[in-house]
Amino acid sequence: MPSNLRWKVITILAVFVVFGSVGVYPIVAAHYGVHSPGWLMDKQLKLGLDLKGGVHLVLRVQTDDALRIETETEMERLREELTKRGITGVTVTSPDSTHFRVEGVPPAQDAAFRQAAIEVQANFDRSAGTNGTYTFTMKPNIVVNLRDDSVVQARQTIERRVNELGVTEPDIAQQGEGGDEILVQLPGVTDVERAKEIIRSTGLLELKIVEQGPSPTAEALQQNGQVPAGMEIVPGATGTAGEAAGTVYYLVRKAAAVTGRDLRNARPSLDENNQAAVSFTLNSEGGRKFGKVTSENIGRQLAIILDGRVQSAPRIDSRITTDGRITGSFTQEEVQNLSLILRSGALPASLTYLQERTIGPSLGADSIRSGVLASVVGLLLVVSFMLVYYRLSGVNAVVALIFNLIILLGLMAYIGAVMTLPGIAGFVLTMGIGVDSNVLIFERIKEELEAQRGVRAAINAGFSRVFWTLVDTHVSALISAAFLFQFGTGPIRGFAVTLFFGLISNLFTSIFVSKTLFELALARRHQVATLSI
Repeated sequence: MPSNLRWKVITILAVFVVFGSVGVYPIVAAHYGVHSPGWLMDKQLKLGLDLKGGVHLVLRVQTDDALRIETETEMERLREELTKRGITGVTVTSPDSTHFRVEGVPPAQDAAFRQAAIEVQANFDRSAGTNGTYTFTMKPNIVVNLRDDSVVQARQTIERRVNELGVTEPDIAQQGEGGDEILVQLPGVTDVERAKEIIRSTGLLELKIVEQGPSPTAEALQQNGQVPAGMEIVPGATGTAGEAAGTVYYLVRKAAAVTGRDLRNARPSLDENNQAAVSFTLNSEGGRKFGKVTSENIGRQLAIILDGRVQSAPRIDSRITTDGRITGSFTQEEVQNLSLILRSGALPASLTYLQERTIGPSLGADSIRSGVLASVVGLLLVVSFMLVYYRLSGVNAVVALIFNLIILLGLMAYIGAVMTLPGIAGFVLTMGIGVDSNVLIFERIKEELEAQRGVRAAINAGFSRVFWTLVDTHVSALISAAFLFQFGTGPIRGFAVTLFFGLISNLFTSIFVSKTLFELALARRHQVATLSI
């Protein structure tokens, strides 16, 4: 055997062993229960939602929430600054999520007010009205940035929560014309309600000083029928686990002393009554703020508020810096979920469900059987055609096709791609493309033989003259697959991934493997008069 042919054969065998070990062996080993190395089984081809079963969700991020939070934050900052400068008798209200209005600025303090509002004007445009009235409007670029950032942060937060759930190969992506929708696919998830609750829960933790309460009614905390400026009334629960819990109300400062953004960790624990609780640890900045607030308010209550509801309101007996605990009527599962939500961070805006679809494992198994059956039938028909029409040369095409499928499986398993039902369609299409490439080559070889060229010359000419045709067709298809992956979602991307790697492996097998098989067959014969094609 010539040395150049020997190296070609070694290369083909090496490729076969590597990709066969990664793509095919873990599937066979898992099916028959064969013990295999863990690192190799980790490379087993992952199944998508439509094959494994699970839940498909489409959520919309209510980006107006992020705008409203920013507006309220700037309102409170301005209110505190006015109090520090002794500007009294001013009311601050917000008619919508991007505006707030200041009324009653005394003419003698107008200059001081303008000075106090300088920091707010970084994000808001100020316009003056009559009788000491000013309107602040959020700048258009800030509106756009906040909307975009809220969707990105929501997607990242959902990703962290899903990863904490331990879901294998989740698919989380932004979509929709406005870019405010998030697609969430969770293969293998069976407890759908728990997953939905964890994903959707805002998870906003706030620690605020209690001014009055608890009170059985919200009206009892109002002054002259209104909530005092800079304050808000927050509902909470009374009673402990196992007791009937009623609703009480607290009057708390609107500005939070510490929020969930200052959290470093959250974990399940037990309170002094051996009831389920959540312990949390603050970062250095949060610890500094918490220490300052608790030292200035010893003897008062601190409301621990989660998603707009007081969970507990313990008395501050001493200065606290980095550690705290959330108690309430929690079950063990609620504590686990709450810890997970707090660790992953608060959502910047609320979410609404646009679409929900649950796929059972049995339906996924049916899809696998149907897909495998379609692939096997397609492969048998292709093999039959090649053997009947091209005779012994058809064996060459069949071997190249099998190599093609093994390499495709190995590539997808190695990069961690997920096989979906449309991916199986791409798998079948890859077989068709592989056969099409061999047909082009074989028909060119037949033309060369009809022109009275020798067998070896005809084979060389057939491969060399079809080479650029194959490159052109495959590159065009690769571009199409790239666009499908870039702009498609879910199933379309699964199809694009399979098609992309199928095209790459087919180019290798139809040109390199197929020609090497011809050369290997002819290497044992000194004189070749005919070719079975």
